[in-house]
Amino acid sequence: MKIGIVLYPTYGGSGVVATELGKSLAGKGHEIHFITYSQPVRLGSFRENIFYHEVRVSNYPLFEYEPYETVLASEMVDVVKHEGLDILHVHYAIPHASAAFMARQILKSQGINIPFVTTLHGTDITLVGKDPAFEPVITFCLNESDAVTAVSESLKNDTYKHFSTTREIKVIPNFIPVQHKVSVMNWDLRRRYAPDDEPILCHISNFRKVKRVQDVLRIFSKVNELKNARLLLVGDGPERYALEESCRELNLCDRVVFLGKVRDTQQVLELADLFLLPSETESFGLAALEAMAVGVPVISSNTGGIPEVNVHGVTGFLSNVGDVGDMAENALHILRDEETLNMFRKNALERVKEFDIEKIVGRYEELYHEVLNK
Repeated sequence: MKIGIVLYPTYGGSGVVATELGKSLAGKGHEIHFITYSQPVRLGSFRENIFYHEVRVSNYPLFEYEPYETVLASEMVDVVKHEGLDILHVHYAIPHASAAFMARQILKSQGINIPFVTTLHGTDITLVGKDPAFEPVITFCLNESDAVTAVSESLKNDTYKHFSTTREIKVIPNFIPVQHKVSVMNWDLRRRYAPDDEPILCHISNFRKVKRVQDVLRIFSKVNELKNARLLLVGDGPERYALEESCRELNLCDRVVFLGKVRDTQQVLELADLFLLPSETESFGLAALEAMAVGVPVISSNTGGIPEVNVHGVTGFLSNVGDVGDMAENALHILRDEETLNMFRKNALERVKEFDIEKIVGRYEELYHEVLNK
């Protein structure tokens, strides 16, 4: 198949998943065309069967805001026509689904039929989508999609709750390449951040309020009071300055390292003993899955799709949003001895097998064939 994938090319979960999906499909012999405004961060170097089409937006002074949706639709029309695409797969409802609908209508007028699949990732429904200004457009685009998928049961239920869609929503979870051999600890690198007898806690996010990064620091502070530990913070965003201030106020600066944005987060996760994800909401919790994939147990909130990934008492622990005391107690429970920590590590690695990219990509292939055979 020739598949067009439309995505946000940034560090966010939807862009990562869409890029990894395209790379995996290309590895299976499909021809993949990424359509977006810059090269996806996870795309990497030249790969067989992968093509990138850049959407260039006009800076005509008449426009107060750049008309990305219109230019995107035009680029989709061009790629479909001249590359002979069979199907479009758009990730994130706004503005990709509406642009895909516009492109489909334009192509239909030229005698070309191109179906499109919309995958919902989270904030397009739970945050942006709740804005009344977007509701009619999102509802319309969901109903006009040839198929709709969501990355968790929680997100599927939220979509039905907030939108009057008549379209069946299929749950196809996020995924990760499962390593078939356990990674070896780089002790020289680890010792740059912590002595051998001190555990490393880690958090990765875009530092928005919804991630509750202040809770990350509070959890760590409570753990550190009873067990000397270190905290690695990966990412950047609007809450970083306030977090740095809190770090100074709590006198933790010698135990907390701000690493900023890191392209290959696996290298950081491999140094960690626990991953903290106390988010206000997560439609899936891809960061938790990435941590579990290298054997790192997860301390998280019990919101959204996280319980569909992190199994309470098995791969980590779940707590109510904001309950930093319970999260700290759970962290200390896992870290109490090497035997307990290793048990949770083993369970995390076993759980991740359910989200192996080889299993999930096949479900998307089945969906594409189902749509094309209608």
